[in-house]
Amino acid sequence: MAVDHDRLFKELIQTFFEEFILLFFPEMYEYIDFQHLSFLSEELFTDVTAEEKYRVDLLVETKLKGEDGLIIVHIENQSYVQPSFPEWMFIYFSRLFEKYRTNVVPIAVFSYDTIRDEPSSFTLQLPFGNILHFRFFTIELRKQNWRNYIRIDNPIAAALLSKMGYTESERIELKKQFLRMLVSLELDEAKQRLLMGFFETYVKLSDEEEQRLRNKVNQMETKEKEQVLELLISYEQKGKREGAKQKEREMMRKMIAKGMSIADIAHIFDLTEEEVHKRVKDE
Repeated sequence: MAVDHDRLFKELIQTFFEEFILLFFPEMYEYIDFQHLSFLSEELFTDVTAEEKYRVDLLVETKLKGEDGLIIVHIENQSYVQPSFPEWMFIYFSRLFEKYRTNVVPIAVFSYDTIRDEPSSFTLQLPFGNILHFRFFTIELRKQNWRNYIRIDNPIAAALLSKMGYTESERIELKKQFLRMLVSLELDEAKQRLLMGFFETYVKLSDEEEQRLRNKVNQMETKEKEQVLELLISYEQKGKREGAKQKEREMMRKMIAKGMSIADIAHIFDLTEEEVHKRVKDE
């Protein structure tokens, strides 16, 4: 099943929006009133984008030093260069300003796996002078050295290690540091699961690498080692249970495809028919 990158990033940044701004835009952070923060639903701003190719992943309504304002956050994960992107950012910005007549902060997050130089402005220029120079804020994740973030107690930093600049030989150490950060953050289970799911979507270790990771964790200082091992074992067990459930779902679907009744499948798996329906539909 294809990964919905936009949904993953949107859920991560929306859940930890304040931490996202603090990590990447500390100067901007001082101006935002996080007590007055609301995420506008797509239905409220699709009329601004109409049938455009791009769409903004998050549109946040807030106050900037007491004045009403909007923050655009767009995640760009396409692997190929899109020359029209800066122009689109300007068009979206201008449409929002026209509609709301308020301060608008545009942010673009580039999350692809290659390193390249992305523009952060759109200019209209004539031979006799410039007409327009529009700037937007950018984050190019692949250009960030992951080691610069491992001592920062920030959940966004932990999750986004998986999209920063690291080499193949650093993957095991990368996950070890991610687990250590996750333990130190002391988040509730739902947020912890969100970060773990995000990270493991982009950094999948082989069985051999997982064993080497376990060996590295065993060499950590005692207090950290125990906590990280507990977390690692917990998610390994959850992964095995999820794997078993997935195999069960696939088996049930094959039985249905061959014409077996839901009642017979329920009998084989010792479930109710309602439970069979639910498991077959779950992803």
